[in-house]
This record gives sequence, structure tokens and C-alpha cells, in this order.
Amino acid sequence: MHFIITDAWLAKSRAVHLSGTKLVLALVTLSLVLMLMAAALYHWVFLKGARERWPVVGTMVRFVVQDEFEQRDRFMRENLDAMARRLGEMQAKMLQLEALSERVGGLAGVHPNEIKIAAATAGRGGALVEGRPLSLEELQATLNELEQLTGERTDLLTVMESRLIDQRLKRMMVPTQNPIQAGHVGSAFGWRIDPFTGRSALHTGLDFQAEPGTPILSAAGGVVVASELHPQYGNMVEVDHGNNLITRYAHASRLLVKKGDLVKRGHKLALVGSTGRSTGPHLHFEVLVQGVPQDPRRFLAANGHAEKVAELALTAPRPR
Repeated sequence: MHFIITDAWLAKSRAVHLSGTKLVLALVTLSLVLMLMAAALYHWVFLKGARERWPVVGTMVRFVVQDEFEQRDRFMRENLDAMARRLGEMQAKMLQLEALSERVGGLAGVHPNEIKIAAATAGRGGALVEGRPLSLEELQATLNELEQLTGERTDLLTVMESRLIDQRLKRMMVPTQNPIQAGHVGSAFGWRIDPFTGRSALHTGLDFQAEPGTPILSAAGGVVVASELHPQYGNMVEVDHGNNLITRYAHASRLLVKKGDLVKRGHKLALVGSTGRSTGPHLHFEVLVQGVPQDPRRFLAANGHAEKVAELALTAPRPR
């Protein structure tokens, strides 16, 4: 395409030749410039009309703003309703958690009044709002109430967990397991005729008859405080279970632990033998509370009632 540009003042003319590609680029550029100018003009007129409240433009602005507000309000209402339903579900679960806390509290030894007092200061469950939508302020207040209730329940359950762990440790630290799995009781605790002197003497433990080499097991968890050769007890192990409670395992043929070892219930301590002051292969098992020998049968027969046994043992009289 050819364009001829003529200058009347200078009486000159100039020919411009545009190829197809250049012509298309020129048209596209012109279109973009016109679109930008139109958009800028529309934007300027729209804003100016809105500020100066032109009749037609002001009406259009009100319609646009009103529709935008309605959409935003509808969107917020839908989200608030969904959050309210979700919050109601959470409150129902908190009620279930409260009932569970009461049951677990009974197992943990927490007084029911402690649970009720905590519940009274916290939120109440049930329906959120009946007959009308839930406002944002009400939703926020209910969330704060639920957060407070959750914190109190968490603290209460933490206390229960600590008490349950403490109870479990106490049960694990009280000697209620037989130190010999396959063996029968020979001499019991109490006064008897001593096999060496033939005179009346106090037998301070319980004898388990077993084959040589039979494993000797720890009656409870604790710390090994002695693993040595004793003049009378022979190869002997003593385990400290805390609360001034010690168990003694005597006349072993071989010791499997050393002083300072941590052992759990059922841990192999030694092997049955006949060392020391013994007439034959057996395990001499003692339970000492504050250094005073107690009847081991009181402990072994009370499996599952460790706390009661520990209480009785701590108040047990000295043998005469």
C-alpha cells in the first residue's frame, strides 16, 4: 500500500510504502491506543460522575456497589453458617470429652468435684443459636469460650495422665511377680527349726525349690544395689524398688546383673544354685521394708492391688 504525503507550504510530496506486515502492526497499535484512551476516558468519567453524583452515573455506581455488597454479605453468611455448624459439632465432641474426663478421672483418682468445678467455669454445650442466624460477634464469643474449655480440659487430662502414670509406676515397682516361674515353695516366712543348728530361728524369706540353672526373675522394676558373694546368702542380688522397699535373691549359682543396673519386672537377675548357707538348690527370696523383713506372700498374692500392698507394707510391724 502506498501513501503520498503532500506539504502545501513547501510544495513537496513524499511517498510512503507499507507492506502487509507493517500495515497490520500499525492497525493493531492504533487499536490498542484507542482502547486505552477509551478505558481511561471511561474510568475518568465514571469516577468523576460518582464523586459529583451525576444522575445516571451515580445510579450505576449504586447498583454496582449494592450488588457487590450483597454478594459479599451472602458469601460471609454462607461461611458463617458453615462455621457455626462446625462449631456445634465441636461443642458436641467437647461434651463427649467431658463425660470421658469424668470416667478417666475416676480411674486416675481425681475427685469428681474437681472435674465439675472445671466444667462449671467452662463453656456449655448444645445448640448454638435457635431461630436466627449467628452473628460474627456471637461466633467469636463462642470460639473464645470453646478455647477456654479446651485449655481447661487439656490441663485436667494432663493431671489425670500424670496420676495414671504414677499409679502404673507404683504397680511396676511393687514386687508382686513370682521370682521363679517353674518352682514350688519350700520353707515359708516365719519361725522354724534351723536346718544347721536344730534350734528355733526366724526364716526371713520364702524358699522356692527349683532345678539348678533356673532363671531368677526380678519381682518388680528397680535398681540393682548389690550383686555380690555374701557369707550366708552366697551369690546374692538386691534390687531397690524405691519407697524403702528392697527385694533380695540369694544362693544363686551365677549372677547376671551388676550393681547400678536398671531392671524391669521379669528381668533375669541370676540362676538358681546352692551357694552360701544352703542345703540344696533353691532361691531364698526376701522383701524388706525400711530394712525390716516382711512376708513375701503378702506381696506375691496381691498382684493387681499393688498400692494397697505398698500401704500395708509401709505400716507392717517388725517381726518378733
